[in-house]
Amino acid sequence: MSFAKILPLLLAAAPLALAQPALAQTPAGPAPGITTQLPRGAAPSHYAITVTPDAPNLKFGGKVTIDLTVTQPMPALVLNAADLVIGDVRLTPAKGKPIKGSARINADAQTVSFDFGKPVQPGSYKLDISYAGVINTQANGLFALDYTDNQGKAKRALFTQFEAPDARRFVPSFDEPSYKATFDLTAIVPAGELAVSNMPVRTTKDLGGGKTQVTFGTSPKMSSYLLFFGLGELERATKMAGATEVGVITGKGNTGKAQLALDASAAILPWYNDYFGVPFPLPKLDNVAGPGQSQFFSAMENWGAIFTFERALLVDPRFTSEGTKRTIYSIVAHEMAHQWFGDLVTMAWWDDLWLNEGFASWMATKVTDKLQPSWEMLLTRVGGRERAMALDALATTHPVVQKIQTVDQVNQAFDDITYEKGEAVITMLEGYAGEDVWRSGIRSYMKAHAYGNTVTDDLWKAVEGAGAAGLVSIAHDFTTKPGIPLVKVDSAQCRGGNTVLQLSQGEFSRDQKGKAPLSWNVPVKARTIGGQEQRLILKGQGQMTLPGCGAYVINAGQTGYYRSLYPQENVRALAKGFTRLASIDQTGLLADNFQLGLGGYQPMGLALDLIDAVPATASPAVLAEVPDYLTSAYTMLESDKAAQAKVAAYASGKLTPVLASIGYDAKAGEGPQVPVLRSALVSALGSMGDAAVVGEARRRFAALGENPAALDGPLRNVWLRIIAENADAASWDRLRAMANGAKTDLEKSTLFALLGAAKDEALANKALDLALTDEPGKTTSAAIISQVGGEHPMLAVDYVLAHRQQYEAMIDVSARSQAIARLGGGSADPAMVTKLDAYATQYLTPESRKVVDRSISAIKTRIETRARLKPELVAWFGRK
Repeated sequence: MSFAKILPLLLAAAPLALAQPALAQTPAGPAPGITTQLPRGAAPSHYAITVTPDAPNLKFGGKVTIDLTVTQPMPALVLNAADLVIGDVRLTPAKGKPIKGSARINADAQTVSFDFGKPVQPGSYKLDISYAGVINTQANGLFALDYTDNQGKAKRALFTQFEAPDARRFVPSFDEPSYKATFDLTAIVPAGELAVSNMPVRTTKDLGGGKTQVTFGTSPKMSSYLLFFGLGELERATKMAGATEVGVITGKGNTGKAQLALDASAAILPWYNDYFGVPFPLPKLDNVAGPGQSQFFSAMENWGAIFTFERALLVDPRFTSEGTKRTIYSIVAHEMAHQWFGDLVTMAWWDDLWLNEGFASWMATKVTDKLQPSWEMLLTRVGGRERAMALDALATTHPVVQKIQTVDQVNQAFDDITYEKGEAVITMLEGYAGEDVWRSGIRSYMKAHAYGNTVTDDLWKAVEGAGAAGLVSIAHDFTTKPGIPLVKVDSAQCRGGNTVLQLSQGEFSRDQKGKAPLSWNVPVKARTIGGQEQRLILKGQGQMTLPGCGAYVINAGQTGYYRSLYPQENVRALAKGFTRLASIDQTGLLADNFQLGLGGYQPMGLALDLIDAVPATASPAVLAEVPDYLTSAYTMLESDKAAQAKVAAYASGKLTPVLASIGYDAKAGEGPQVPVLRSALVSALGSMGDAAVVGEARRRFAALGENPAALDGPLRNVWLRIIAENADAASWDRLRAMANGAKTDLEKSTLFALLGAAKDEALANKALDLALTDEPGKTTSAAIISQVGGEHPMLAVDYVLAHRQQYEAMIDVSARSQAIARLGGGSADPAMVTKLDAYATQYLTPESRKVVDRSISAIKTRIETRARLKPELVAWFGRK
């Protein structure tokens, strides 16, 4: 699953075909205290499902026959079911007559118990169940997305979203990842509509009366959450990638907008086949685009039928930015990596979710860098590391491998520790093992566990077995312990042309510096500028000798998951020698030192001096990082307009010459990173109220009256955001009219969401009221409220609490325990702490309030940070 980057910045200021086994696998027993797992003793091997959707009435009927094996006497058969009405139930032994059963639903546990009058004895059975369910309007179970087609007609399409625990909303099932089985899916659908699932269509039959029966091929053995069904007035475009047909499925008339995704799929699949050493085992791989959006995810890795929201898949030349195109490519790569890491080999339980997500994130960056080298994708790993560390620096963090006990905890596990720390740790471990050894270990792991389930240690043992001696102990430290190592240079001396470093280890924290630090085996890579890299496994204290004297970097290549604390004189030397550093080290040093300043480990002025040292001639990819740091400083001073004006003046002086040199509009022959830099510059200067940039936005907005294409291009949405942020009543109303007149649902939803970005509080209130109407669309309203929360968190939280049931109907069930914490998490108001805590106490269980507690910690830390840093920020920018 591709995790939507919708969590607010938590701390003030971070920028930032094999033979398949014939026998059903019996899952391991539940861990102590686990309340969400089913009783052991029965396991499925095959499901035959027939579903009849009634899209107009948002309901469906279903029948399922489950082949199962019972290994011990069972008082009843317990399966997962949610929001289902159970009809007839029959159990047929391999040699015997059907036995009629009764069903008892436990809605809180999301289970159904089938009683057959006496215990079910060990043996093989067929369990037949008829049932009915609801079609949701948010992305849980079988859900409907309403949209307007290219001819302006209202349409409805159906899709499924089952990760993590929502296949049970579609079919009574053993809805846990370790219960793998094969699936046959048949659907009775309106004639003329396209039905899609994991496998190609095997047969179709005209039933008369405008109905068609579609039966798909038998799936490989897989977990229930990977089953997929889609239906609607859709069309498909395809290409061949070796023996596999890759395709994109969109609403009619839109496959051309998915060409980037189709081409990416065709290029990535052969590379993955080679890397994993296991060819993709299904005959086809589709990427299915759905209109609308979710507040929880962007895409889902259903085996052979990836689902992606249109905004994360389609390219519209009128407004799609270069950054969005790269995100689309990366999401395609992420979900395709899951076809092996997650689908072919699946974690046994959600404790090891990171095995799916962290690896897919790492693999997406790797393949994109290999196939699109001009994008310099490895630089983005610094940003991912920083997003993870923003959570990991708080007491409310959790280890990469975490204990999951409830449905809410499963949903809340999809966070930046799982994704971004997962990727960062894998990056570090690959660097330790070496690319060839790492890949050899991955190939062994894939072959050993294909169509099965694993735990994290299975991966570490495979890589160490391939030749990475000592990897297991390092990997255990970074996946079973929370937090961030702090590698400190206690002294540095030049001796005989070498630099001798004395290192010690601590722990970087934003809110508990006084606690006893944890300890890790930290693989340190260091070098002087221009010198040869040296390595050390640091635990406690250690010494390194680096060839050459002068400024040095102790996280060379930025592959390590740790903070680097230098003597101040080395930071100053790095600033002077900044242009001699590799781009990845430039990017990493900017991030590391800014966070060390925020955390009070060194003066913030050191980080600002480093930012100041970035020349206008630096790599565009590095220059594109600078605006975010200045925007962060500006935001930290939001209570002091005069101080903010000094930051804005400095930003204008540093950034405007760069913007002038590249211009507002693309030029022929400009470098591949220039469009990304342009977007970053215009966005930052516009957000700080730069007169020239805001004036240009207004000029272009006004020109729409005579030329509807005046804003078209990759910066269209950037210009419109500047207009929205600085809107008055007239421009806000004009944006609303543009949203209602938009030609595509993708453009419509984007424009409606922008209405929530207004700095004017009256307009923000107007946007909140609009969100509760049907005008924006069922999946867009929550996005408007999220935008309001970015600028006016208290306003948004108060509004949502006053309309809580209406708001919860706008968002996925999986996001409900997190949504309000996300809305308020960017606040720096002490009153928000009280409000969030009261909400969690009233509405959430102790197990489901993790995201609320994280937001509370972040708010408290933000308040402390801003108060502490304000004098230093004012003084530094006052000198410039």
